[in-house]
Amino acid sequence: MTTTLPTPYYLIDEARLRQNLEIIQQVREQSGAKSVLALKCFSTWCVFGLMREYMDGTTSSALYEARLGYEEFGGEVHAYSVGFSDSDIQAVKGFADKVIFNSISQLQRYHAEVRDLQIGLRVNPGISYSHFDLADPARRYSRLGVRDLDALLAVAPLIKGAMFHFNCENDDIDNITAAIDRIGEQYGPLLDRLDWVSLGGGLYFTKAGYALDRFCALLKGFSERFGVQVYLEPGEAAITESAELVTTVLDVLHNEIDIAILDASLQAHMPDHLIYGTTPRLNAPAPGPHRVMIAGRSCLAGDIFGEYALEAPLRVGSEVRIADAAGYTMVNKNWFNGLPMPAIVVRRLDGTLERIRSFAYDDFKHSLS
Repeated sequence: MTTTLPTPYYLIDEARLRQNLEIIQQVREQSGAKSVLALKCFSTWCVFGLMREYMDGTTSSALYEARLGYEEFGGEVHAYSVGFSDSDIQAVKGFADKVIFNSISQLQRYHAEVRDLQIGLRVNPGISYSHFDLADPARRYSRLGVRDLDALLAVAPLIKGAMFHFNCENDDIDNITAAIDRIGEQYGPLLDRLDWVSLGGGLYFTKAGYALDRFCALLKGFSERFGVQVYLEPGEAAITESAELVTTVLDVLHNEIDIAILDASLQAHMPDHLIYGTTPRLNAPAPGPHRVMIAGRSCLAGDIFGEYALEAPLRVGSEVRIADAAGYTMVNKNWFNGLPMPAIVVRRLDGTLERIRSFAYDDFKHSLS
């Protein structure tokens, strides 16, 4: 669908978003597991009104995310951080429901400050599922969570729950089944003493064709075996395929291959692809025989979206829609080169387009000093 809105802009489609949320709701009802939105993946709060109808709250990785979840989403607020500061603890204890520590040392240091809250501890089970070492929480020398069962049992009286976050884009039901079974066997003595357990995020259970019934039975069985409330922390699973980056071709040049320059930048506006060396898909134009490289307009030589084969050659003024531009994209965008930041637009459930936010020079200027 072509619009007359000036590009570039992120376009969030609430109807597509709701499809993911309805699957999350099905898992909630069928398994008894609660779901809290992982704000590290998606924090665009203009659609929280829809999302809160299907989810139980939010989970965060730092103070500002926790505060945003409290102020704009509601429900439960899970506050986790790899390292809390004194001022962080003073702030989060005023609005968090659960505070989850990354280490035993932080738990012991701040326990007295948050003893009236539900306190949790991150556990590193030593196993993981990730396509990228960069995102592997069980990589060598990982600082993420506690592995030693004896150490965990020693501090078990201080905690009510545990978080096992060890997946990244895991769509393999056999793998997650084996992993959860292993966690039950390895950490059973700890789990028997807890009230709740988060199995983290990175589980792609909203993927088409996913074995939902089996997944729900797995979660319910785990919950009943150990007498715990299970939590999931969907991020990407909640918003996958719900947004795109809408751009316009500014120039086309040739250097062995046609190169189309967009009014957006991979480095500035979809840096997650640059970080992981992945190529974004296109929603439009459609595929075809015409080979073209699509590039951003920053000065970074590697600011390249990718090489594509399209139905027609790109011209100045052609519209290009880059798929799946919500998760880890909008939260990572930046002001590199002082490029104009894409606006945020939402297609509401009734089909109307709402331009939520535009960014101007003053936003760039005041983000720096």
